[in-house]
Amino acid sequence: MKTAVLVIDMQRGLYDDLPRPHEAAEVAQRINDLTGRARAAGVPVAFIQHENAVDLEFDSERWQLSSALEVDPGDTKIRKSTADAFLRTPLQAWLAGHAVQCVVICGYSSEFCVDTTARRAAALGYEVVLAADAHTSHDKPHATGGFIRAHHNATLSDITSFGVPIHAVASAKIVF
Repeated sequence: MKTAVLVIDMQRGLYDDLPRPHEAAEVAQRINDLTGRARAAGVPVAFIQHENAVDLEFDSERWQLSSALEVDPGDTKIRKSTADAFLRTPLQAWLAGHAVQCVVICGYSSEFCVDTTARRAAALGYEVVLAADAHTSHDKPHATGGFIRAHHNATLSDITSFGVPIHAVASAKIVF
């Protein structure tokens, strides 16, 4: 099954600023390991970057990808302006162009863009592999970033109504 890796919103203004998200350094390293293995296997990698007019203006310093990431010139970059990486973006056309049937999703933020993109991908018929330890969030008043990640791993994996599986798998166990 043809697979692609989607790295969501790992941007300086969201990820590098203090306070940093839960396990920030570890998550970035897991993403680097995952994307490195994907590239070695010929699996396409897309970095998806959120933008808005308030604090993530296109091409600004805060909009740039995190300095912790290893990005290859052959990787694709896709701009988005909502939590859904498919809405008003070329993502679905890019996936179709690569004949992708399964997406591996990682990045920031577990409860917003990672969750929304995973659900939309499944709704569109893509099998979803959520890199269970390679997505993260900031602590919130009601829950820690670690709890938020664990909650989304459990919740998304429990959804069967889309007709395609959503699996939360430790990044080191994802095979291309």
